[in-house]
Amino acid sequence: MRFRATVAAVSGALALSALAIPAAHADAGRGDTKISNVVVNGGKPVVVGATGSKTFSVSFTVTDDGGVEWAQAILYHGPNIDESDSGAVANTGDHRSKCTVVSATKSTCTATYTLKAGANLVNKVAGTWKVWAIARARDTNYVQRDNAKTFQAQRLSKLTADAAPEPVKKGKTLTVTGALTRANWDAAKYSGYSGQSVKLQFRKNGSSTYTTLKTVRADSRGNLKTTTTASADGYYRFAFAGDSTTPAVSAAGDFVDVR
Repeated sequence: MRFRATVAAVSGALALSALAIPAAHADAGRGDTKISNVVVNGGKPVVVGATGSKTFSVSFTVTDDGGVEWAQAILYHGPNIDESDSGAVANTGDHRSKCTVVSATKSTCTATYTLKAGANLVNKVAGTWKVWAIARARDTNYVQRDNAKTFQAQRLSKLTADAAPEPVKKGKTLTVTGALTRANWDAAKYSGYSGQSVKLQFRKNGSSTYTTLKTVRADSRGNLKTTTTASADGYYRFAFAGDSTTPAVSAAGDFVDVR
């Protein structure tokens, strides 16, 4: 895989050979060098649509009594970096982070990364990703961490809701339909998210709060259909709580006039 070749070239040439580290997937170090405060995308999941991409920053703090010489982070999916099935290196010429001196013993290191649908994002790698990181001090001390931080790479979700008939008499039955879909990175389109539990919610006209009426399960194509009793003017919507591979989403409320 192209990413594995990149990891071998980048981590091998810049890190492992220079520091004589025995294995890329093993935490290692020498001296007092430390990596901390790793932040990916401002602490939020990285959410990408069916054909889109997302460029975001990864920052971390490096400390060493002798000062920081350089640092690098690689993002990957898999049990460890040697067995990764996808990943991303920094969008810099040497794939290293840019380290800004905070003090004689501390630097903040930052770089941007890009995850792209159909490239380093395929359906099977949605979910938890890891940050492999290494830093070298000016006194040749170093630290390497196979899993300095985890973050979520998620498939963008969409949700619709339509209540009918409109208008409706009070006490009569309303039918609410909709669909839960999410980015299919393999097919470059949005596909139904089957079998998921979705809440039917109602907000009375003049209120700002939705209340849950019932829970509905999406069919094999992500379609939703349920009924409820019309009681007052207001908005009906479906709401999905999200999971590790797919972010939470709520449909726009559909207003129903009850007469």
